[in-house]
Amino acid sequence: MSEATISAAGMRIVKLLVGNPPQTVTDLIQATGVTRTAVTEQLNELVDADFVVRTIERLPGRGRPRHLYAATHSALLLLFANNQHLVVPAIWRAIDEIGGPDFSKKILHRVSSFLADHYRAKIVAKEPKERLAQLMRVIEEEGGLVEVVRKNGRVTVSKRSCAFISMFDENRTVCALELDMMSAVVGAPVNRVACRHDGDPCCSFEVVMDQADESVSAACDQCTATAANA
Repeated sequence: MSEATISAAGMRIVKLLVGNPPQTVTDLIQATGVTRTAVTEQLNELVDADFVVRTIERLPGRGRPRHLYAATHSALLLLFANNQHLVVPAIWRAIDEIGGPDFSKKILHRVSSFLADHYRAKIVAKEPKERLAQLMRVIEEEGGLVEVVRKNGRVTVSKRSCAFISMFDENRTVCALELDMMSAVVGAPVNRVACRHDGDPCCSFEVVMDQADESVSAACDQCTATAANA
């Protein structure tokens, strides 16, 4: 379930839970005026989608335990998803206006470095094309929708979803950040060969072949030199 597919009834439950103490099914029935079956179905869907968490409260004495429902952090983000399209680009614009283009580039590079450190620790492949494919698998494990196509020695990866979409601005700052991060993780320049902001279905990437080969050769030469000196 996502912001695009959550039902109006499910969103009503979310709004009743956000910022309030945990509620029981009975509480939500009274607040919505719908049947227990309908409320239960909506809660189950929201729990599965990680917008609601279910806990058990054990009452004193011999009373039966009851379920309590509370909104998650994801639910809070869901309510204000549209605001991210306003706030984050405004932050990029403020950085650029206050610090100038050079400062903005430093910020961009620093953020991409933080992200690269996160992913680099999870990549074990040596060859850049394989590192790119492995990076996509890690992103897929984090919930991303990706496809890896191998053809004629080339590896093309397509990111059907984008974790940075709410940060997009007219200068495509976050697109440059993503490309910088991917190149740092892969260890060779990565090209964007298709872009959703240009009308393509999704963004696709490839390692720059010649420079990838050069990076592998350089790494091999360094290993050889190290072994000779040992």
